[in-house]
Amino acid sequence: MNSIFEQINSILGSFFFFDIFFGKMEGTSMPFIVAWLIVGGIFLTFRFGFINARMFGHAFKIITGKYKTADDVGEITPFQSLTTALSATVGLGNIAGVAIAIAVGGPGATFWMILAGFFGMTLKFTEVTLAQIYREIRPDGRIMGGAMQYLSIGLASKGYIKLGKVLAVMFAVLAIGGSLGAGNAFQTSQAMGALSERIPFFQEYPIIFGLILATLVGFVIIGGIKRIASTAEKIVPVMVFIYLAASLWILITNASQVPAAILTIFHEAFAPTAVAGGLIGVLVQGFKRAAFSSEAGIGSAAIVHSTASVKYPVRQGMVALYEPFIDTIVICSMTALVIVTTGVYDPSGEFANLVASKQGAALTAAAYGTVISWFPVILSFSIVLFAFSTMISWSYYGERSWTYLFGEKYTLLYKLIFVSFTVISSITSASTLLEFSDLLILGMALPNLIGLYMLQGVVHANLKAYLAKWKSGELDKECIEKGVCEPKS
Repeated sequence: MNSIFEQINSILGSFFFFDIFFGKMEGTSMPFIVAWLIVGGIFLTFRFGFINARMFGHAFKIITGKYKTADDVGEITPFQSLTTALSATVGLGNIAGVAIAIAVGGPGATFWMILAGFFGMTLKFTEVTLAQIYREIRPDGRIMGGAMQYLSIGLASKGYIKLGKVLAVMFAVLAIGGSLGAGNAFQTSQAMGALSERIPFFQEYPIIFGLILATLVGFVIIGGIKRIASTAEKIVPVMVFIYLAASLWILITNASQVPAAILTIFHEAFAPTAVAGGLIGVLVQGFKRAAFSSEAGIGSAAIVHSTASVKYPVRQGMVALYEPFIDTIVICSMTALVIVTTGVYDPSGEFANLVASKQGAALTAAAYGTVISWFPVILSFSIVLFAFSTMISWSYYGERSWTYLFGEKYTLLYKLIFVSFTVISSITSASTLLEFSDLLILGMALPNLIGLYMLQGVVHANLKAYLAKWKSGELDKECIEKGVCEPKS
């Protein structure tokens, strides 16, 4: 079985991850799929007039419920959809990935990571708006939305019926594989590894951990999107608060070193020292980290955002702007500042072995442990919380993709398969499967971005109409609670 996965990995990897520099820059490569995301983010940001910056404040008011209307239709609130999507992205990538990016590319990678997060905000806006436009409310009241819908229905409306269907099926297959692997197996193995260091019992009886986690996950996902959203709504703010509070405490403790750290980040972003590939090398590391962390352009978050209760599709798109902002610009940046100010990334320092072996989670734990000696213990339990929240969100992504392919009556079968993977992953080595599933998740960007490019005109038309109503004050009149809406611009 492993040999089969390895062969598929090789084939897909040679396509999705081929170096667009063709190996001509020593020590540096730019995977095609990452470049595909970068170009898409930049193009759409300019296409929509920097919507990620100019509507940021308006988006916050939507999240806080100041633009509710009697015509809102959906299964969950805009805030619940945001926290559910964040629960899938905020996690191990923020803990381990940032440390690896800095260890490989130097502190300057942080600058490019933030810039990628900024452009990623527009990618999220575009795909979520399309998910709302082309979503389908099924007879049982459940919503089918996401890239599968706007690829099939949206492209069909443009006359590309066969292309849309092929891309939609391709996306759904990739999403199912990604949900079972990176969205489940990887999370389970990482959570067990972190917790077993603190609770030796699980090292001897890993299946017990698998059964406990499977039971908790099963209880949540069997209840559907409303229970998933309700759980994420409670977990995400707590885990983000704990992590940011620790980060702020360390930065306050090292306040005198923060200005120098910021200067180092900016300086090495354009004039890196001892970084393989020079400027291109550090840029690639930053953009890679942002792409892997926020999932902007992947199309996964659009699935849950399609269920949000809103009247105007672009309204939920604006809510989605906050995902890359919180995940990449805020949380990843805080992690980076902690790592740079504590100096643990130094390849000749005390933690040189962690840097050399690219043990990102351990390096981040070491950085926090230099100031808060007991924080690595908290971090271990936080990893379990991060893993759990990611699993329940990705289970929904996989379930909707499964339902798109096979129908609503087979939904329970997928959920049982998902829970079974949790138990199996706790007692088996799934390194090959994990690499395979990571490849599938990034592969989702290929069909998704094709859809975004071909349907960006639809988004632009919806945005133009919405902004006209906003500026005229018409949106204020639709609010349920008078006097709480944004004043006329």
